[in-house]
Amino acid sequence: MIRPRSVDHYDEAMQRNGEISLSMPLTALPQVGAKRAAALAGLGVTNLGKLVAYLPVRHERLEAEAEVSQLAANQNISARGQVTATRIVMRTRRPRFEAILVDPSGRLDLVWFNATYLREKIHPGMRLRVQGKAKKFAGGLQLANPKWEVIKEENEPELREARIRPVYPASAAISSAQIEGAIRAGLPVALPLIEDHLDAAYRRKRELPELANAYRMIHAPESEEDAAAGRRRLAYDELLMMQLGVHLKRAHLRQTLKAPALRWSEAIDRHIRERFPFALTAAQDAVVQDLVRDLSSPTPTNRLIQGDVGSGKTVVALYAMLMAVASGLQAAIMAPTEILAEQHYASISRMLEGSKVRVKLLTGATAPAERAVLIEEVAAGGVDILVGTHSLITETVKFASLAVAVIDEQHRFGVFQRAALRSKGIGSGEDNVTPHVLVMTATPIPRTIAVSLFGDLDISTIAGLPPGRHPITTRVVSPEKRAEVYAWVRQRLDRGEQAYIVVPTIDAGVKESEEGETGPGDVRSLLKSLEEGELAGKRLAALHGRLKRSTREAIMERFRSGIIDALIATTVIEVGVDVPNATMMIVEHADRFGLAQLHQLRGRVGRSDKKSVCVLIADPTTDDAKERLAVMAKTTDGFALAEKDLEIRGPGQVFGTQQAGGELFKIADLSRDLDLLKMARRDAAAWIEQSPTLSRPEEKLILRRLVKAHGKWIGLGDVG
Repeated sequence: MIRPRSVDHYDEAMQRNGEISLSMPLTALPQVGAKRAAALAGLGVTNLGKLVAYLPVRHERLEAEAEVSQLAANQNISARGQVTATRIVMRTRRPRFEAILVDPSGRLDLVWFNATYLREKIHPGMRLRVQGKAKKFAGGLQLANPKWEVIKEENEPELREARIRPVYPASAAISSAQIEGAIRAGLPVALPLIEDHLDAAYRRKRELPELANAYRMIHAPESEEDAAAGRRRLAYDELLMMQLGVHLKRAHLRQTLKAPALRWSEAIDRHIRERFPFALTAAQDAVVQDLVRDLSSPTPTNRLIQGDVGSGKTVVALYAMLMAVASGLQAAIMAPTEILAEQHYASISRMLEGSKVRVKLLTGATAPAERAVLIEEVAAGGVDILVGTHSLITETVKFASLAVAVIDEQHRFGVFQRAALRSKGIGSGEDNVTPHVLVMTATPIPRTIAVSLFGDLDISTIAGLPPGRHPITTRVVSPEKRAEVYAWVRQRLDRGEQAYIVVPTIDAGVKESEEGETGPGDVRSLLKSLEEGELAGKRLAALHGRLKRSTREAIMERFRSGIIDALIATTVIEVGVDVPNATMMIVEHADRFGLAQLHQLRGRVGRSDKKSVCVLIADPTTDDAKERLAVMAKTTDGFALAEKDLEIRGPGQVFGTQQAGGELFKIADLSRDLDLLKMARRDAAAWIEQSPTLSRPEEKLILRRLVKAHGKWIGLGDVG
């Protein structure tokens, strides 16, 4: 199946033949009038190149149409006719929508179970094409749950032979069939204009069709194999462009920039480790050794550290920052939210209490007067470690000697933000001296994705949990057992433990938080319900993103100190919050959350030697939601969950990543194109090794394609 894509590769003319070019308007095509051109423009399709690059959502097999009188039972059939009657039948537990379809030769009965909504879509007088498996019924034939479509064109020809049909993302103004008609009209004009940036020998070695033929295969396939081959070529191109960009950027970074070589000795190592509240695990130690090797070199470090929730990444990052401080230089750590930045600031300050290291916090909530003083201190070298949010990359923040830049929750920052923090380095803009960059994520990333998203980074993984931690027990319960769950919570609170209770929204007024019979879905309603019911007499508080920073800080401090028994919160506590005495995580309406979110929430407990539990209250209605919850109950391995989330939802939904101003991939599907990704990565590495700047004459087309796809990313100074 091919996913919906609008790939804008060839919207400019790459070859001209008189006035015919890929940039010509659609109205120049014989079958596209002004009205249809306007409808296509609504989909972003404004010229011939964009028309050819508008790809199908999938392909489906259409059986040859036959007259009703010629149809036979127990066969897959296709027919067209006029709807003469419709009705809804509610006599059984499965309500059904029925319709009668007739053509000049006879009658065909249609039935759709549990589809009463069709009464708004199918009406007497409509002309339909239907397809499905026929069975004998009341002396005639019936199709149960057939595929159907409205025939809008009066003179649309009958399908006399079976064929593979592309199905396009459509709109109210234009149907998939109409889009297909426009594309078929444009293909004969467009295909001769498309030049291939890969030569014939290169394509033969990789069994890839010519580019123009790939577009023909995907829009007008002669078989399912044809469509798959066309998709494979376009997906490979997309992966190759991403990998060429990654390798080109990496080569540029290593060849043209340098970083300060930081000091390290056994004495420095001992002083740093003395600051940690526990001995490092073997996994943490291995990553520290990577960092010592990296940071001691003048080659800029560009390393991704990933580890499951609670694996101790912050301590490892602090080791790197203290190496900078020991060298007389500065370090910074940037987090995506104020709460996470505040958490880092609090934990780092605790570990460095009593030392001479000057740690400060800068966020959007910092008061203007305090901010002005702090910015002066940073510029004068009066701050050793600056913790903050996006505020760190504003133009007003200047470092005296930034040597180590740490970015937490890397996938939440765009590639340009990473570049902006790097640009704050020593001598930036003059001596080509840049800080070492260390990026961290507590969202486990499958190796497949890590290579593609962060292929310009070396990757270190912290496996396992610190000593003394126990795996978290996870249970999925139905809303009917809410009372039992909160009775259990009360027992734990009576023992002096604490709990998080998470809901999807802040207010009941938000559309998706309708209460129904499954319990309150918002912070305020649930807080009131628990205060008056199951947790009456317990010290409860609400925490969400709309609260002022000072209020959030005060609530979190009261929770950490044990003054508050349970927090009713949104996903504002998803990352970074660390309260060892919290042993219960209750997630209401858990089916509304993704696997990665649920895993992050679960990671807020189990942060001490006490056994912890995560209870997911849900009444899932979709197969995906049921599968997510089942997987959560089965495993606590974040990397296994990440692989499963990728499989269930696909990379776009999992990461929501915007790289170089657009979707990460428009046709490549990392959950099934692993072979193509490996091939593209290998090919790109070899290509850049032979031609580091892609400046050979025969590379003109591929360089143009690369600039079009990722030019802003590659060309922006030092985007790592």
